[in-house]
Amino acid sequence: MNAPDDPFTAEDYRARMARAARSAAEAGLDGLLVAPGPDLVHLTGYRPVSTERLTLLHLAEGRDPVLVVPTLEAPDARRTAGADAVTLRDWTDGQDPYAVTGALLGGTGRYGVSDNTWAMHLLGLQRRVPGSSYVALTEALPMLRAVKDAAELARLEAAGAAADRAYEEILEVRFAGRRESEVAADLAALLLRFGHSQVDFTVVGSGPNGANPHHEAGDRVIEQGDMVVLDFGGLKDGYGSDTSRTVHVGEPTTEETHIHNVVRAAQQAGFDAVRPGALCQDIDRAARAVIESAGYGEYFIHRTGHGIGVTTHEPPYMIEGEEQPLVPGMCFSIEPGIYLPGRFGVRIEDIVTVTGSGGRRFNNTPRELALVE
Repeated sequence: MNAPDDPFTAEDYRARMARAARSAAEAGLDGLLVAPGPDLVHLTGYRPVSTERLTLLHLAEGRDPVLVVPTLEAPDARRTAGADAVTLRDWTDGQDPYAVTGALLGGTGRYGVSDNTWAMHLLGLQRRVPGSSYVALTEALPMLRAVKDAAELARLEAAGAAADRAYEEILEVRFAGRRESEVAADLAALLLRFGHSQVDFTVVGSGPNGANPHHEAGDRVIEQGDMVVLDFGGLKDGYGSDTSRTVHVGEPTTEETHIHNVVRAAQQAGFDAVRPGALCQDIDRAARAVIESAGYGEYFIHRTGHGIGVTTHEPPYMIEGEEQPLVPGMCFSIEPGIYLPGRFGVRIEDIVTVTGSGGRRFNNTPRELALVE
């Protein structure tokens, strides 16, 4: 297998676009329209800034992929790894970009459109091709990026290992007497030191702030006796990391230890439920059952997990009602938590991939309650 940081090739992108076009046809779509964003990065390797100038990839089974770009951005598009797998069709300022794109659609058809397509672009295209209709890719093809190939799995594993190293290092810094924002800055620096190109979040929720799952690290000074939720991640070689551990400043109380043990057991139960053919909601049910049986069900206030890939949050989601079966190569978080308002919170999170017989973790730091100073 190639090293995790080896670049993807035009052949890799050609295969992805072919699979996407085939999936669209199987879903009853006439094709896909992909705007700048994670879907375009995944399919072509091209990462332009989304602006008022239209950039759009057209995919349809049996037809060559076409990437419509502004003329002034065409040189950048030609330099990307996937450029040889697409036909570039550029348009100049003053020309109608929707006429250029509309010609690819014909007069009618139902198309999947990437979720982050600008409304002005979609409406402009609809005016140009009034017989066309559109559906969001999350709705039409929720599994478009969900199943990773071997090279993608290697990148996700490397990102997880880098996040693990950051956690191991953060345990050595002082917590008591420092602001949450200072510890968050330490975490961000560690992620960058261990190879991340982008830090997406560094949650440091101390004491009562830990009861807010998405607390943004602030000026609160961490105190002796605080439970501290750490949740951090970003992108390394284009693929995401996301892990959570909960630490304690000094010796914990019996109650704090008990609640941490409940969350740890719930996280293990969610992991044990991972296997091909299980439903996404089965992971949520397994983790939630442990917390509910311990009497803390009302304090588990979010889904158990989310997919991860070229973004740190993407389908599929581990939540009640999600009946998508698990398939080898899927990658997602398992992150149950208990949040006691005004007091403290606990969350434990690993990224997991589905294998042929079960699951494999990409985060492997200890899940026991770590004590910090």
